[in-house]
Amino acid sequence: MMADPARILVWDWAVRLVHWLMVILVPLLWWTAEEGYMDWHRSLGLTMFGLVLFRLIWGLIGSWTARFVPMLRRVGMLKSYIGKLRAREHGPTFGHSPLAVLGVFALLAALATQVTTGLFSVDIDGLESGPLAIMVSFETGRQFAEIHELNFNLLATLIGLHITAIAIYHFVLKEKLVRPMVTGLRSRSDFSAEQLPENRSRPIPMIAAAILSLASVMVILNFG
Repeated sequence: MMADPARILVWDWAVRLVHWLMVILVPLLWWTAEEGYMDWHRSLGLTMFGLVLFRLIWGLIGSWTARFVPMLRRVGMLKSYIGKLRAREHGPTFGHSPLAVLGVFALLAALATQVTTGLFSVDIDGLESGPLAIMVSFETGRQFAEIHELNFNLLATLIGLHITAIAIYHFVLKEKLVRPMVTGLRSRSDFSAEQLPENRSRPIPMIAAAILSLASVMVILNFG
């Protein structure tokens, strides 16, 4: 099938798949921890570790809207963007807006902290631990566990802010952000010509990032 010239790829399928898998995993991780299903919690946590690692790699070698460098350049436009939001003069952004960039980095940092501390965490009686907890002392493992618990509260707050922002864009600013994260596409007419850098799928780097992420998870599994 030929591509629709009236629509343009904004989010490649790797970004979308990782995003929605994370959406599913976060509440499952919370639930398994609360209910004491620690075998499931560890397995899901390692899955989240692989997803976070893939997203970090993909932020370096992925499609244009996935990469971190173009996002960082947009942070410099934050003041202007907020001014346009207040004046209701903003237009759709190809990729992440300057405000969304801050949210993406905050969420990725919180997720990376969560999965990393989980790897080394030890519970209070020493019966349950992360797969790399044998590398640290019991006291250090407990410190990781405390950070793990506190950081989840931060992560939950950031997720709440993220959902609130999407709702504001949808109902107040009349910009629908969820559908493009499902289909990957937006109408080309939403953007001016100068807003459209090349954004194409990159299958070979995608496969390389997936293999590296999976290999890292397998190393941790074998180590534990």
